Amino acid sequence: MPVPPAPRSAVAEAYARLTGVFPGLAVTEAAAGEELPRGGGWVTAAALAAGGPALDSFLAWDEAQVLRDYGQKARPDVVASFGLHRYAWPACLLITVPWFLHRRVPRYPVTHVSYDRTAPGLSMGRLAVRPDGFACLPGDPAAALPGARVVADEEALRAQVRAAVAEHLEPVLAGFGPRMRRRGRALWGMATDEVVEGLWYVAHLLGEEERARRELELLLPGATRPYVGAAAFRELTGPDGEPLRTRDRASCCMFYTLRPEDTCATCPRTCDADRVTKLLATTG
Repeated sequence: MPVPPAPRSAVAEAYARLTGVFPGLAVTEAAAGEELPRGGGWVTAAALAAGGPALDSFLAWDEAQVLRDYGQKARPDVVASFGLHRYAWPACLLITVPWFLHRRVPRYPVTHVSYDRTAPGLSMGRLAVRPDGFACLPGDPAAALPGARVVADEEALRAQVRAAVAEHLEPVLAGFGPRMRRRGRALWGMATDEVVEGLWYVAHLLGEEERARRELELLLPGATRPYVGAAAFRELTGPDGEPLRTRDRASCCMFYTLRPEDTCATCPRTCDADRVTKLLATTG
């Protein structure tokens, strides 16, 4: 895989490609010493991790959205699950996309990320980040940039991905945890799903879905604490013998509490026959 020349930021080009194929999410990088945005729809990851009034306001958005879209109130733990998913899915992409595209792994403590999901025209919102160093492989032109940490090989870089995601998500999970009926292992199962399904989706848009599956199977082989389970991809067979790709989630998104008949194709509650039906409906 050719490595591009080092740009002003080691991850700027990766984020530009992400927005190019997925315009519903925008990522901006703060300059050195620049404050991250807050207020007016913005919330810092640190504020979500604190689990106080900022998290209350964040989850009030989910509660109102469920009532508006489904005509019923969701349980508080379900609202918290939805809110965590809507933050963690794009937040994981901050780390996994630069790794997948350019073999560069940025570090983002919770003090280095702000999120605004209320921006008009952006279905997943916008993220503002302040890089805190990054890992890369020998020979990468970005190794000459400030904050670079060169690691020995691909497996060492995968360890950096796992560590960077855990560093960011661990305090966020702690902030959301008391609002949910999930603790430790169940929360990390959800984190595992966010890592896998976010990159899997973006790689499909990039036309690199098969490579993403291979990379994610190496990233999460099933014994990488604190993550729970493996990437868990597998193949089903359609009625005409066609291969249908799916995976087994480590957690449930809780949508069944609103629409019991409408689970997703990777839900642990969905049997293989129903998965085939759902997958055919999305590819037909």
